[in-house]
Amino acid sequence: MEKKKNKFLSNRGFMIFAVLALLIILASIFAPLICHGVDPIEGELANSIMAPNADHPFGTDKMGRDVFARVIYGSRTSLVSTFSLVLTIFVLGTLLGILAGYFGGWVDAVIMRLADMMISFPGLVLAIAVAGLLGASMKNAIIAIAIVSWPKYARLARSLVMKIRHTDFVAAAQVTGSRTGYMLRKYMLPNTITTLVITAATDIGSMMMELAALSFLGFGAQAPTPEWGSMLNEGRNFMQSAPWMVVYPGLAIFVTVVIFNMLGDNLRDILDPKSE
Repeated sequence: MEKKKNKFLSNRGFMIFAVLALLIILASIFAPLICHGVDPIEGELANSIMAPNADHPFGTDKMGRDVFARVIYGSRTSLVSTFSLVLTIFVLGTLLGILAGYFGGWVDAVIMRLADMMISFPGLVLAIAVAGLLGASMKNAIIAIAIVSWPKYARLARSLVMKIRHTDFVAAAQVTGSRTGYMLRKYMLPNTITTLVITAATDIGSMMMELAALSFLGFGAQAPTPEWGSMLNEGRNFMQSAPWMVVYPGLAIFVTVVIFNMLGDNLRDILDPKSE
């Protein structure tokens, strides 16, 4: 355990981006303190389309709402939605992949054919179609992207399980009467979890981009909920007259995605067995 701790602490890149990611999370948690009680939803039309100033450092939008407050509060929606999505596809894909690799036969055939069917469609296009059928909301956007994203984890988990499925120690455990549940918990899951955690960490940035894309297209968060993708959609008609309505939420997406991508890359360098 001490060795793992030292590996994390000794990786300067990981520590830097972990601190930056923590600051973003803390900013979302303590948004009311950072915004000094400014409401991100209620605005005053008399203050609409105001350029950045001392009272409104990021300016105001067409409804007179403070853009700075909406960007800070928007981190809550974006982060919670992204983490929920990544957790969903991680759990679903890992479970189905382990079952497919361990049981084989018709179980493997059904799960993998379903995964192949999902992969055969362009991911974002299929997600838009699913979101359109379910209705526009952030919850349905998460469901839509999860439906098209789990096959990646399932195929990876299946391949990892199949590498150890017929090894001697697994056969010995089966001969001694180990039950299926015990086999999955004791041997299959521990031999797949590290690689899948690395994959999930590196997917945070891309999942955030996909959720923002659905919100931008009107299939995700709905007004007046502050969310970076929907803020870009609201500000696109004011790019020339009020560029701050697009610049600041765009920068928030860019910076957050870069930080979590770099955090995932450094985590992979630490946990990847090939780096030993």
